[in-house]
Formats: sequence, C-alpha cells, structure tokens
Amino acid sequence: MNNKTFTFKLKAALVLSLLFSSNLVFAQADTLSSVDLSEVVVNATRATEKTGMAFTTVQKKELEKQNLGQDIPFLLNQLPSVVVTSDAGAGVGYTGIRIRGSDATRVNVTLNGIPYNDSESQGVFWVNMPDFASSVNSIQVQRGVGTSTNGAGAFGGSVNINTLQLNREAFAEVNTSFGSFNTQKFNAMTSTGLINDHFVLDARISKITSDGYVDRASSDLTSFYLSGGYYGKQNFVRLNVFGGKEKTYQSWYGVPEGLALGDREKFDVFVANNWLDEQTANSIWDAGRTYNFYSYENEVDNYAQDHIQLISSFKLGANWRFNPTLHYTYGRGYYEQFKDGEDFADYGLENLTIGSETVESTDLIRRKWLDNHFYGAVWSLDYEGDGRLSGTFGGGWNTYDGDHFGEIIWAKFASNSDIRERWYENVGVKKDFNIYGKGFYQLNANWNVFADLQYRTVGLEINGTADALQSVVTDDQYNFFNPKLGTNLVIDEYNSAYASFAVGNKEPSRQDIVDATSNDGAAPRPETLFDFEAGYRFIKEKTQIQLNAYWMDYKDQLVLTGAINNVGEAIRVNVPESYRAGIELQAAQKVGQKVLLTANLTLSQNKIKSFTEVVPSYDDNPNEVNTFENSDIAFSPIVIAGGILSFKPVETLELALMPKYVGKQYLDNTSNEDRVIGAYFVNDLRANLNFKTKWAKNIGLSLLVNNLFNTQYSSNGYTYSYLYYGKITDNFLYPQAGTNFLAALRLRF
Repeated sequence: MNNKTFTFKLKAALVLSLLFSSNLVFAQADTLSSVDLSEVVVNATRATEKTGMAFTTVQKKELEKQNLGQDIPFLLNQLPSVVVTSDAGAGVGYTGIRIRGSDATRVNVTLNGIPYNDSESQGVFWVNMPDFASSVNSIQVQRGVGTSTNGAGAFGGSVNINTLQLNREAFAEVNTSFGSFNTQKFNAMTSTGLINDHFVLDARISKITSDGYVDRASSDLTSFYLSGGYYGKQNFVRLNVFGGKEKTYQSWYGVPEGLALGDREKFDVFVANNWLDEQTANSIWDAGRTYNFYSYENEVDNYAQDHIQLISSFKLGANWRFNPTLHYTYGRGYYEQFKDGEDFADYGLENLTIGSETVESTDLIRRKWLDNHFYGAVWSLDYEGDGRLSGTFGGGWNTYDGDHFGEIIWAKFASNSDIRERWYENVGVKKDFNIYGKGFYQLNANWNVFADLQYRTVGLEINGTADALQSVVTDDQYNFFNPKLGTNLVIDEYNSAYASFAVGNKEPSRQDIVDATSNDGAAPRPETLFDFEAGYRFIKEKTQIQLNAYWMDYKDQLVLTGAINNVGEAIRVNVPESYRAGIELQAAQKVGQKVLLTANLTLSQNKIKSFTEVVPSYDDNPNEVNTFENSDIAFSPIVIAGGILSFKPVETLELALMPKYVGKQYLDNTSNEDRVIGAYFVNDLRANLNFKTKWAKNIGLSLLVNNLFNTQYSSNGYTYSYLYYGKITDNFLYPQAGTNFLAALRLRF
C-alpha cells in the first residue's frame, strides 16, 4: 500500500468514526421538562419541534464545560454544519462562525430577542462582548432561514442567545484560567438570589488577555454584566446593563499560503510576485506560520460597546402574554494603522515643494473611527388557547445612527493638514421595522401545521465620503415579505417527521454599497432565498437519531469573490442563481451509565450556476473576464463532521474527546484547485472535575487541550488575482494554533 492510499483510507476511517463519537449538545438539546418564566421572552423567535425546522439548543450546563476564555463561536464548534475560525489562531480576539457555508453577515444573532448584528455591515463582532458566555442561560442555533426574528435576515442560520436565567438562590463565584500564548481569564460573578420572592440582582466582571498564536496578535478584553429584576407569579421586569471593551492587535492580513503550508516553492512565487528583496523574504520565512504583516507597535483595534435592555413580560388574562422590550446600544472606537507611501491626493492634501523637489506622498498614522447609537423596541404577544390553536404576534422597530470618520494623527510630511485631520466623514442611518404572526394548529393528536408570516421594511441612508475620498451617497428602501410554512407528524412514541418551506429576503450591507462605489460597479441588489427543509427524528431514552435534508435556492445571492478590500473585509458580488443542498445527520447513543457517543455529519453541494470572474489589469492589456458554470461557492465544504466521545468514570469526573473534520474549501467561486484551504481533521480533549466541600457549593477543575495531535491547518483565507505583464495570483491563509491548552479553576460559594 502506497502512502497516498494509506492517507486516503485513514482520513475516510476517521470521518466515518465521527458517527460513533459524542456530541453532548445534541443529546441535551430538546429535553427540557419545564420552561423558566424568563424563557417566554425568547420563545417568540425560537424554533420548536412543531416548526419543522433544523435547530440545536445548547444549555448553560454544556457551555460551562468549555467556557475557559475562548469566544462563543468556539463554544459552538461541535454543532452541525458549523465551521469556526480565529484571526489570532487560538479562539481569543477576532473569531468567526459559518453555518452551512454562510458567514457572519448572513447569520442572524439576537440577545434576548434584540438584534446584535451590526446594522450596517451586518457582521457579528464577538470580540466586543468578551466572556459573554458566562452570563448566558442558553443558545439556540437554527440552520437555514429559521423562524421570523428581529434584525438582519438569516440566510445561513441564526443564533438566539438568552441571558434571562432566574437565580433563585444566592451565590458568589470566581473563575480563573490560564493557558498557552499567555492566555488568562478571570471573572467574578454573584447573585442575591430571589429576595422576598420577588427581587433579584446578578453581576459579573471579566478580564481576558492573550498574546495570540500569531505574532503580536494580542487581545486585552474587559467586560461587565449587571442585571436586576422584579418577578411576580406571572409577570416580570428586568433591566440588563452590560458592556465590553477590547484592544486587539490586528492580524487581518493573514499569512502567504506558502508560509502557512511550509512550502518554500510556493513562498518563492509570492516573493517574486511582490518584488521582495532577499533579506525581507528570509525574515518572513523565518517567522513561519505565526508571521504577522503588521509591525507598527499600536496597530490595534480599540473599541467599546455598552448595552441597556429593559425586558418585561405580563400575563393578560387566561390565554395571552405580552412581552415588550426596549433597548439601547452605544458603540465607539477606532482602529489605528501605520501606512507608508500614501499619496497626499488620497487624503485631500496638497503636494509639498521642498526646494526643487515635489513631494507627493508621506508615511502616516491614521485612525478610522466609528461612533454609533442603536436603539428601539421589540415585542411579542403570545396566545395559548385551550383548544388546538396557539400563536405569536410580534415585531420590532430599530434605528441605527452611525458616524464614520478618519483622522490623521501623525505624518512624516504634514502638508496642509491640521492635528487630527479628518480626510473622510460620512453618516449612516438605518431604520428597520418588522411585524410577524406565527400560528400553530393541531390537526389531531399527532399532526400539527405551522405558519409564520413576516413583513419587514428597511431604510438605509448614507451621506458623505469614505476612504480614498470616494463619495458615498445612497437612500435606499427595501420591502420584504417572508412567509414560512411547516408541519410536524408524530408517527409513534419514538418516531416523528417534519417539513417546512421558508422565504428569506436580505438587503445589501453598507460595505457592499461602498465597495461597489469604489470599484465603479453596479449597485448591489437585495437577495432572496427559498429554503426547503425536511427531516426525521427518532428519540428514545438511550438513542437519538435525526436526519435533515435541505435545499436552499438563492436569487441574487451576494457571494464572496475571494478578494478583500483595504480594511480586510471580504468583497461580495451578486450572482443570479445559486443553491446549497445537503443532508445533516445527528446521532447519540448512551452506552451503559458511563459512556455517551454522539456525532453529526453534513454532506452538501453548494453551487453557482454561472459565475463571472473579472481579473483587473494594471498594465496595457484589458481586464480578463472568465465565466464558470456550476462552480462551487467559496468557503462551503462538502463535508463537515463533529462529535464528542464522553466518558464518566465517576460521577464527579467527565472526560471527552472532541474530533472535528472540515473538508476542502475554495477561496473563491472559480473551483480552482490552486485556490483552496485544505481539509483538516482536529481533535480536542476536555476534562471536567466537579465536587462539593463544606465551604464551597462547587469546586470545578477543567482542562482543555486544543488540537491534541498538533495538526498544521488553516480555517480561513482569501485570494486575489490581477494582470501585470502576466497573471498574478496570491493566496493568504489564517493558520490555527498547534497543540495548546487552557486550564481553569472554578469556586462557587
């Protein structure tokens, strides 16, 4: 047997073995016996077994096992169809999550039913709420369009986060962890418990620091959470005030592909493409996979975000409940960059004449600022009839008001600039209103139907100039109708089946508009998704199986080109026809009293019927135009598999092996084998020991070993091509850390 055959067979065996490994998330997902009063607020936007949609709910108990300092995406890594990534390589700082190949701009995230996606970019910046998982009661991840929700449209999935747990007993808790790359976490939490059967106050402060796997990719993160509530027998009012501040050294540039792979031949091509001298090339090569392009000492992202939520729920008669919520978010901060050889003209400055020489450019340090306010209201009115009908009527009204501006804080040659010269400034205002009605009707004891109708209107106005002084003026209005229908059939005590059809519509992001403007492209069009889901569930005491099939048919989907703009954000273009189709398998098996085996496997095809690539020319030749038929959508692996093999030798100790396999991902939509992220198979090991003493309610010791077998892999990247007396293509990857660990101590009193 040759090495290639052996490697192929080994990988195949490892993938198949995932079907017999454990995923505690799935095993725990749908077994709640009661719903806390606080849960009624998020129920309006959550899926149930009756909605005919694919989802997984993760409870606090499962999150705590792995919450040692990494961001929320890494706590959800083992869920079906999920791929996570970290710019710094170790799960702290800038992290991301993709669901069914869809990135954060297409995944709707809500906190207690309140939109969290940035209104303009539609992205989710988990770094702005460090250690938020420590205040989370549950997270539901819906795949596909899902149920009607507030905020940005869900085109790959939605993440519904609930913090509204009611702590009936007082406690104080301290958590501390440390690990590789000088990663440290400390938090202190406390609750008064329920005072006089009505009042409760909860609080948390957190601090996380890490040097990162990548050179200088450090994170300095702080956060707080304060929540007070009044609870009656059927009603409650709760005020949440929380926030985070992050200072993160930038590592957006990635690593040249040859360097990430340790391939000197590919690296030398990059050196030649970029005209690097021998000394610079050797310096980069010696840095290896942890190379960071940025070397300026304060090349940082410095941002703070504070949230206020006033959440309430009132029982209205025997069958009705009203859940109104008011919210406000204030975000402000900048990222700082050193730029060499910048043209004065790009900053609206005059050239300098020094003696007989005209100076047209300068080295400078600049800051790009965001100062924004997001406020509004969301609400739901629930009806629970005595007969066959139940439902929810709800909606939201939200406004975003954001200032964008750039400042020059230092320049080698100042030209005619002032201190903190503003070279661009624009204001974006976005108003988002939606209203929906959801109804369940029980046709008989075993069969129900579900309908969900949503109307959403979005107004986006941008006025001013963006970077490079391009004018950005737009005043767009979008009106969307998003119907959803589903059914669920209980076949017998153990078996059930479901099906659903949903329509989702989504407006372009601010960055789509800005990128189109700066590249003289056509204005981006809104997107439409038709999502068909069907599934089967078998649930018994020791065995669970769920099979879900989906067909997601897109019109005018905005897909990644593989290129990035000058601030590291991916550039997208509309394609008329595309689809995602696949099957998702989840299985769980309890073996005796000590072993739990579960797994998930996604097999999919993700295609664009016709994609046109435009390769820009920087010489005397015209742009190159290539058309690809039935090409693969970027960052959409055919195979995703995950699981956990859990073993409890004694009641207080749990050991878990957590494998994850992600298939090959294309960096753009051309299906070019020279532009890929290689498939990877990574195993993590987790140990949790919990016991009580006379002086502590709980003492917890945790150990997390990531990438147990030191696999060299990358989970994200980008590519760009251009013509300059020949075709030049450069690929960049984001290497993830080799074997690394986190260890934690938990004391609860």
